[in-house]
Amino acid sequence: MARFVRFDRFGGPEVFHLVEGDIPVPGHDEVRVRVLVAGLNPVDHKLAASPEALASFGRDVPSGNGNDFAGVVDGVGSGVQGFATGDHVYGGHRFHAQADFLIAPAGILHQVPDGLTIEQAGALDIAGRAAIASVAAVGVRQPDTVLVSAAAGGVGVLAAQLARRTGAVVLGTAGAANQEFLRGLGVIPVQYGDGLRERVLEAAPGGITAVIDTHGRPTLELARDLGVAPERVNTIADRPFAAEHGFRGVGGQDATLDELAALGESIARGEIVLPIDSVWPIERVVDAYRHLIDGHVRGKVVLVTS
Repeated sequence: MARFVRFDRFGGPEVFHLVEGDIPVPGHDEVRVRVLVAGLNPVDHKLAASPEALASFGRDVPSGNGNDFAGVVDGVGSGVQGFATGDHVYGGHRFHAQADFLIAPAGILHQVPDGLTIEQAGALDIAGRAAIASVAAVGVRQPDTVLVSAAAGGVGVLAAQLARRTGAVVLGTAGAANQEFLRGLGVIPVQYGDGLRERVLEAAPGGITAVIDTHGRPTLELARDLGVAPERVNTIADRPFAAEHGFRGVGGQDATLDELAALGESIARGEIVLPIDSVWPIERVVDAYRHLIDGHVRGKVVLVTS
């Protein structure tokens, strides 16, 4: 038997629970993965809270949960090439990741490179692709001064570092506990909250040329008030507001699997940092989501199956 995180009604984190079922069998061109780590993302609990959001993915309750995972290949179906039993792999498979085992199309899997921890691999898919796509969407380049909101969070910390690698100056909003951490990454920290505009202009007297928002409306309102060109503002947090003001709302679907694999290699080499905020046993999935929702997370929150 295997355990799977499910939700069979809509609501907050309390709807997540474990159920038991048969170990799945891979079919043609499929791989069975013994999941070791499953990353949490805000979109997971948002889907579990909204029938409309879940329906947009063609699903209804009861539903599995989670997208990001890493583990060990446990079985391969016919026609699979490039993967063998015992390989350590990672990827993203929405509504399937939080389980002891999952079945995934071979084409969505990546080998875990040496130097990338299994926790980092299991937390990478959504945050990594969203960061890659966000930086590309606003065309970050060396003369830019870029503001990244929630720059210590899972998407923000990667986006800030990718923007820095272009040679741009990067400001990142964060709470006091994460500001020294951001400085160590070459990011200029700015305290979020009331007075943000004044603090941003103090840190960047010449103004901001691009904004990558991973937090929500206050950052977008600031971008509007500072006169940042709409096409140089991207959000993954408030697309309705973005649409009203001509901002971009590009998400991880616009990043390729090859780009994600390249980011994984960069993290493995130590060129980019992906911190793991906390590790929770899968039995405490509700507590893990409550921790994520409470905010002030540095990097990623993950579940482990053993």
